[in-house]
Amino acid sequence: MSMKKAGFIYLLFFVFPFFAAAQFTIKGKVLDATTCEPLSEASVFCQNTTLGTTTNNDGMFSLQLPGGGYDLIFSYTGYFTKTVRATKNETLEILLVKQEKSMEEVILTNSFEVKDGWEKYGQFFTDLFIGSTPNAQQCHLVNPEVLKFYFYKRSQRLKIRATEPVLIANYALGYRLSYQLDSFVHYYKTNNSVYSGYCLFTEIDDCDSLKKIWKANRAMAYEGSKLQFMRSYYDSSVYEDGWVIDMLDKKGGKKFYRVTNPYDSLYYAGLDSTGQIAFWYPRKLSIAYTNKKPEPEYLEKMNLPEDVEYPISYIDVTDEISVMANGYYYPQQNWLSQGYWSWKNVGDQLPFDYWPDE
Repeated sequence: MSMKKAGFIYLLFFVFPFFAAAQFTIKGKVLDATTCEPLSEASVFCQNTTLGTTTNNDGMFSLQLPGGGYDLIFSYTGYFTKTVRATKNETLEILLVKQEKSMEEVILTNSFEVKDGWEKYGQFFTDLFIGSTPNAQQCHLVNPEVLKFYFYKRSQRLKIRATEPVLIANYALGYRLSYQLDSFVHYYKTNNSVYSGYCLFTEIDDCDSLKKIWKANRAMAYEGSKLQFMRSYYDSSVYEDGWVIDMLDKKGGKKFYRVTNPYDSLYYAGLDSTGQIAFWYPRKLSIAYTNKKPEPEYLEKMNLPEDVEYPISYIDVTDEISVMANGYYYPQQNWLSQGYWSWKNVGDQLPFDYWPDE
């Protein structure tokens, strides 16, 4: 039942705190959907985490996961990727379907391909996908040759796809990223970009001398991040943690007014028996983090004055958002960011299994 239709009835359960700490195990097998033959060395990982494995010769896998929620990704070369939401102990049988492109699709796609795409659009893509922040400046795109660029003149649209996972070394935060990029699209008419895909993080472990620096950089990246905000909302500590939420005037003006209680039943449903909360707002939000000043690079990028006190993001919550203890939220397409969080892209991302005190 939609919370909007139900008037966002407040739910309160007496739930023990084991939700935040309890581990659970996902196991099962990955098979070809047609032949039911096991797929060996299929990739199995939790989206935007360091948690992953591969299947054995019998197509079997097992992952023990910290408490929270995850999008579990199953992929194999030449097959369509499959996503399963994981929140509890479960045994799965995953059937992957082979990709088959028609000759018409191949011809149509090739006709729009830009042969010198990397030379023409590579830096443009890197700035929008990885970012232009100080952390992003320390990222290296390892395999640009896997990117294919397509330009659609009539719609003024640039589309980028990858034939293999995009590999990124983030020397600011100490991670290697394997990003299965489904597509990246930039719309020149509106100057907006959207991208989708699945990312697996691994620690860079070959440089002990930098680990203290990476730990400090991760803590700074976490401060004021969307990940921190989601965890604050989950812990019922939004304002205590330094966040301020304002909502656009319902009369259609440009003024924002303070949301005095973000846990009001008009917007929020409390912790339920599945260990998640949910919230929804009918109009655009302004979310400020008051415990730090915005970076000078951000102010310059956005043409903002130097006396801006706090980083502010503007959010459209297009429908209900559910949040788990680790900051995982879904459906992620229901959350649209502008402002500060739109400046923070792949180069500033932290995995859902990152915690600043570890």
